[in-house]
Amino acid sequence: MLTPAEEMGLSGMQLAGRVRRAFYRLPAQEVRELTRSIRDECSRRRVVYLRDGAVETIRLLACPIAVMPDQVAYLHYVSLTIQNALKRFPEMYMRDFAVREILRLPPAEEQWLWGCWGPSHQESNPIFGRLDAVVDFSSPMWKESLRFVEPNMSGIGGLHLVPTSERILAELVFPLLRQADPELRLEVGQDIRELLMQEVLDHLESIRRSVRTICFLEPKYAASGIDEQDAVARYFHDRHGLRVVHADPRELELRADGEVYGGGERIDVAYRDYTVTDLLELEASGSNVEPMRRLFQTNRMVSSIAAELDQKSCWHVLTDPEITQRYFGPEERHVFRRHILWTRILEDREASLPDGHRGNLLEFARLERERLVLKPNRSYGGDRVLIGLACEAAQWDAALDAAVAPSADRWVVQQLAGIPVNEFPIIDETDHFQLEPFYTVMGFAPSKYGIAILGRASQKQVVNVAQRGGICVIAVGHPPMRLQGPERA
Repeated sequence: MLTPAEEMGLSGMQLAGRVRRAFYRLPAQEVRELTRSIRDECSRRRVVYLRDGAVETIRLLACPIAVMPDQVAYLHYVSLTIQNALKRFPEMYMRDFAVREILRLPPAEEQWLWGCWGPSHQESNPIFGRLDAVVDFSSPMWKESLRFVEPNMSGIGGLHLVPTSERILAELVFPLLRQADPELRLEVGQDIRELLMQEVLDHLESIRRSVRTICFLEPKYAASGIDEQDAVARYFHDRHGLRVVHADPRELELRADGEVYGGGERIDVAYRDYTVTDLLELEASGSNVEPMRRLFQTNRMVSSIAAELDQKSCWHVLTDPEITQRYFGPEERHVFRRHILWTRILEDREASLPDGHRGNLLEFARLERERLVLKPNRSYGGDRVLIGLACEAAQWDAALDAAVAPSADRWVVQQLAGIPVNEFPIIDETDHFQLEPFYTVMGFAPSKYGIAILGRASQKQVVNVAQRGGICVIAVGHPPMRLQGPERA
């Protein structure tokens, strides 16, 4: 008989195989028509990216990646454990100089943190984020493949893209797979918009404020980026009957009664796709950012001011045994050790290395190029990521020297994760159907009510929609039968 762990691992592999076989049974002409229909629906439903003012339809891959409910449950547990740890960072930053040095903010940003964090945040600290990770769902050892790459604690992409992509495949692809394999049952995961809505409602209840008007804040007039907040605002209005304002921070007004208004409506809570760094730039250009400061101070912003500590070096904190021993329990530390990639702020100094020993960090980074990745600590979107295995030693050494130069921004070195590769059916420029390999990366958005999953795919190792990657839908499936292994002696 198989152990429960063995059965779960092999069941995931069996489910993935059934989905692929069902898809491969579809005639090539049907796949061509299906691909065109998916592309048309993505354009119609605004699964798009704005690039320098031009609208680009994001590629949505036709074959879903299937996961089992037990896998989703484990991902929820691990992701929520990590996110809850991140929510504690402001208190750690304020009391621990070692943590403050790792997460060091520029003085102007730090002033916002000191000025906006208060007793209310200690009681209710709303963070709605996404944790990016790699995992091979089809591997019998899938838990061992789960590695978290970096946090994204605020203004996450996918609120419109994920549920819309899921519904497109549920309408166009799932029925065809069921026809090819009548025992194959697939369903979409939890709606990320509903998880956010529940987070907002719970937070308003905790601060004893009724919900009337929600404001979605973003750089409305930017020429590049994911275009989805307007669609999410309409969804909340139509689905939940709420008054919803979609605004740029410059359009807010702080009135004499101490309340913040947008579009003539009093704002009860705001969801932001805006950082304090962005606000400082607005302030420097002459814009009034006091309404935003007021929303932070009164704990009516999702994500809270705690999300300003979002940087790659968060993983430095959670993979430093001296720090985690001070602040976290055995179960949390086990999750960190098992699933978070070793990460360090790059400096020419002694540090704890992946094997637990101490040594010179810069020398280690030079010697272990093929096992490491170099990243800007506070950038995003795959910007300037250098994979040691994919470059020459001279290029790597030059990048390390530049990263530790006195005037340089801070950089991190991180263990290289094994990025899973999945085959997806593609229609090329000549209208031919073929299977092509794609690297896949997951984004997990956890809350106490569940987890939403954003799957991204690219034929480059830096997988990001901003880098012209695509979306792969994660579907929840159910194995048709239990596996029976050989009898144990």
